[in-house]
Amino acid sequence: MNTVPTLLDPADPAVPAARDCVLGPVLRERAAAHPDRVFALFEDGSRWSYAGALDAARRAASGLRALGVRHGDTVLAWLPNGPAVLRCWFGANLLGAVHVPLNTAYRGALLRHAIEVSGARVMVVHADLLPRLDGVRLGRLERVVVVGREPAGPAAQALARRGIALHPAELLTAPAGRDGAEERPPDAGDEVRPWDTQAVVFTSGTTGPSKGVLSSYVHLYSTVNADVHGHQGPDDRYLVNLPLFHGAGMIATYCMLLLGGSVAVVHGFDTRDFVPVLRRTGATVCTLLGAMAAFLAGRPPVPGEADNPLRTICLVPSVPEGEVLRRRLGADTVYTTYNMTEICAPLISGPHSGEPGFCGRVRPGVEARLVDGHDREVPAGAVGELMVRTARPWALSHGYAGMPEATVRAWRNGWFHTGDCFRRTAEGDYFFVDRAKDVIRRRGENISSFEVETAVLEHPGIAEAAAVAVPGAGGEDEVMVVTVPAEGDAAPEPAGLVEYLRPRLPHFMIPRYVRTVDRLPRTPNSKVEKHLLRERGVTADTWDREAAGVAVRRERIGAERSGGQRSGGQRPGGAGSGRERTD
Repeated sequence: MNTVPTLLDPADPAVPAARDCVLGPVLRERAAAHPDRVFALFEDGSRWSYAGALDAARRAASGLRALGVRHGDTVLAWLPNGPAVLRCWFGANLLGAVHVPLNTAYRGALLRHAIEVSGARVMVVHADLLPRLDGVRLGRLERVVVVGREPAGPAAQALARRGIALHPAELLTAPAGRDGAEERPPDAGDEVRPWDTQAVVFTSGTTGPSKGVLSSYVHLYSTVNADVHGHQGPDDRYLVNLPLFHGAGMIATYCMLLLGGSVAVVHGFDTRDFVPVLRRTGATVCTLLGAMAAFLAGRPPVPGEADNPLRTICLVPSVPEGEVLRRRLGADTVYTTYNMTEICAPLISGPHSGEPGFCGRVRPGVEARLVDGHDREVPAGAVGELMVRTARPWALSHGYAGMPEATVRAWRNGWFHTGDCFRRTAEGDYFFVDRAKDVIRRRGENISSFEVETAVLEHPGIAEAAAVAVPGAGGEDEVMVVTVPAEGDAAPEPAGLVEYLRPRLPHFMIPRYVRTVDRLPRTPNSKVEKHLLRERGVTADTWDREAAGVAVRRERIGAERSGGQRSGGQRPGGAGSGRERTD
């Protein structure tokens, strides 16, 4: 009799059995129980049944093993969304090897760092990306499998001259040989265990080198277990329009594998094509990052757009547009969660509240504290850094690949330190305030850059905004906002923006400096590089409110002394970055 995997209660501290969380056994049991059930649909019209997914994984495992990949080895996958990246991921895990997906925007030093830290000898790469390897130090890399077309041309020749062996994609799609990926390959050593490393997923690296997050099978299982509990089931189809080199894309895919559901894998997010994609793929679940929600809600309503199969939206972070989208798209549920690549969704909400920055409450199975710089817990209403730990062993990342010092810093005192600042109400609701390094200190007040940005983005003429600290008098900060005008609109006058913000922000949060740019600097993971904005500081094209003589209404000093709101009493704000942060 075939059994199928079951999900533990998220509060259960037990480590799940290998058959319930390790990819190989789960995929084999799903294929045995439901061989013809659809597992994955792709943009080219192809699809995998569960039996087909297992066959693709076995073929890839056979090819990787022919290249010398064994249990515990790392395999780099530098591929866009599509069948090839799933084939590489599943094939590597069948062997007990470690899947290491790379951001397709990587190049230069970022690419070199990821390759070297991974320690991989084998890489699977799309042909269009091959030229970026030229001139980059390749660490231990020995073999490259090229997907998309034959490995030829100057880029391939340059790699061959460096002693790198090039292989065609057919190596990973040919029928598995007799000694291919059996249930337990004889040369795989010990069986794959729940606490073995399943993947290395790179963070955004906004202030330093990207960190390769070590993720066990229990870690990915626990994230899925918490994220989908009560929201999704075997009849759902998850729209995977976030990259599969990010945690969010991997979580959605593993979620459906564990539940026996299906995924619709598309290349990316397109505002204009979003509803047609839902209809075409039959997707019932999706994850929307804040900017995606804003773009969708900002489009003019289209008659009949609620006529689609979508039932559930996971909105990260919580933004007011969530309720608008729920009504317009006809979804049953919108909820939010706080997560980052290293953790396992410790905060989850009920139905979407629409309050900016709301991340829900601590879920069962997790301990959380908000602390000061010395790990002392702060009282309700005060701002502190979130640190977490779990009852279930291995439910969090077990470190950073090749970066032991970063691992120690993150895990000091037995807790994982998120680097994110929150405010907790007396009722236990958590509101994101800012990244710890992005908090602005002005005239005795701690200012959330996210709260400033949220108010600025309410202006219809502004598409993007970043608030940062620049040096002020007396060792304190001044607030600067860097804005990108909305498409087709002229940039709003800085003085007009300040007037717009006056009724929307406390006086101490009103920016002194306003700068307009064509685009914000971003990491390959699309995180704004605020450290670059801080380093550039007040440039020649920056508008200075004080120099311009624009008055800003201030609250009376007496009112502040008699109980006027300070930073701890401002409206909750900020939002969990999707790291999986959708880092």
